[in-house]
Amino acid sequence: MRRRLYLMRHAEVSYFAADGEPVDPAQVSLNAEGIEQARAAAESFGGIELDRIVTSGLPRTLETAAIVAPGLEPESWPELVELCGGRLSEIPADALEREFVYAFRGVIGNDVRFLRGESIGELFDRVLSALERLVADDTWHTALAVLHGGVNRAILSYAVTGERMFLGHFEQAPGCVNVLDLGEGGEWPGEWLVRAVNVTAYDPLHLAHRQTTMERYWEQYRAGNA
Repeated sequence: MRRRLYLMRHAEVSYFAADGEPVDPAQVSLNAEGIEQARAAAESFGGIELDRIVTSGLPRTLETAAIVAPGLEPESWPELVELCGGRLSEIPADALEREFVYAFRGVIGNDVRFLRGESIGELFDRVLSALERLVADDTWHTALAVLHGGVNRAILSYAVTGERMFLGHFEQAPGCVNVLDLGEGGEWPGEWLVRAVNVTAYDPLHLAHRQTTMERYWEQYRAGNA
């Protein structure tokens, strides 16, 4: 049988305080909505036997993992942390909205920098190395990785294209789950089968809204800085 990787994005957090100031992304925790999202995901994983659970080690991934799979000790892989943006205060005011809202639009080149911080190529360097290491370990059959929107997009893009081509239009809602199967034998780069993308147990048909996550975060930032 094929091995399976459940690729999850951490549940909802509040990246901006009430006054619009960014919260340290290395320390931000799940908010009340995120806890409920993770609980909904946990119900969908009921009866699934997981061999291991991988996180980036950041609090929001560890907290999500603890709710979704409380009986399994999560691993922390720092090379799977989210794309690191630059300081918003250093981006010119007339460019900030465009660069923020459209950060994950279209096919994004490896030389493009996320909010003038880390480049897509640098993201691929560390994420694909970690993914290769995970695949090379044949001691697991079913694994859960609780990671981040940008990281998940890189993995999904590679699974679909077999190349370092970042497809930004893979929307990743908070607490969503993607389902990927590995080809028989776990070949590397090998054959990936993408079975599901952006599945949200708490809102299966995405009825709550039609915004992207970056559009929603921009609204939060703008409201605090009005």
